[in-house]
Amino acid sequence: MVGGLARVTFGFALWQQDENVLQRLWRWTAPLRDYVNFDWKLGNFVFSPSSLLIGALVMLLAVVVSRYLRAFIEGRMARHKFIDPGVQFTVLRLVHYVVITIGVVTALKIGVQADFTSLAVIFTALSVGIGFGLQFIAGDIAAGFIILFERPVRVGDFVTIPGPDGKLTEGRVQSINLRTTVVMTNDHIAAIVPNSKFANQNFLNWSYRERRSRISVPVGVSYAADADHVTRTLLRAAEGVQFLLDEPKPSVQFTEFGDSSLNFRLLVWTDRPRRHQVIRSAINYRIRRLFLEEGIEIPSPQRDINLRGGTLRFEPKSGLLAAGDDAEAQRDGEVATREH
Repeated sequence: MVGGLARVTFGFALWQQDENVLQRLWRWTAPLRDYVNFDWKLGNFVFSPSSLLIGALVMLLAVVVSRYLRAFIEGRMARHKFIDPGVQFTVLRLVHYVVITIGVVTALKIGVQADFTSLAVIFTALSVGIGFGLQFIAGDIAAGFIILFERPVRVGDFVTIPGPDGKLTEGRVQSINLRTTVVMTNDHIAAIVPNSKFANQNFLNWSYRERRSRISVPVGVSYAADADHVTRTLLRAAEGVQFLLDEPKPSVQFTEFGDSSLNFRLLVWTDRPRRHQVIRSAINYRIRRLFLEEGIEIPSPQRDINLRGGTLRFEPKSGLLAAGDDAEAQRDGEVATREH
């Protein structure tokens, strides 16, 4: 009994001593607390060091929440194989934008006691002054949201777009960001494309809706060739080529009578659009080899030159033809030469 009373008395004494220490510590830190909580005013914004710190922590928390929330959603969607990767990317990107936007708004509200009515007026005034300078950036950002919602192009799609030099750029879409889209070419070079290019310009999407696409391989043969024989040979050229589909089957079209050739095209199908250049090259190699084996000629362009009412003089030393009156080399009429 006495021991218990002694322990209670000793504990009460320690509590009294700790309370005195806390009171002294509270008094000593009063100047620091006053400084940390002192409100500064800048225009319509009121802030203090403590409010700025809390606002920064809120922004950091928004970034962390966005990261873990996206990881959670991605893990849940990964279990469902029927969900398109483009849909997954769109959902994750929108979640990121929403969480970060909420974090920014909350941080501004806490950190500087932002009045968003005043902010709207300020942003309107700034937009008048710098609108021309930022119109392209704003257009790219708006196009980024159009891409996310309309999805004319998705991550993983194989696309062909016009480059800055007018040449076509082909590659796989690696990522779609707020302002730009990254396209990785077959040469493993990253093409950074503004989103407005996909919203405002024509481009080819080889993977849109379905990955299956058709490849056309044109070829011309001489007029002496048998069309049925050429058709059979072209179909043989498509046999055994890697990345081609068995269905739909390869086919041949007789397209036109050209100036110096009969023009055909071989049509094949693939579900690997990124390999279309490799496929076309392999087919061309096989066409060349089979045409040599079958005696099918690929003609070169021919032109007829007609000279009327003139004379020609031959000069054996130089091999040149010149107009003149040499009686031994003169002849009248029409001279036809064929250039191969």
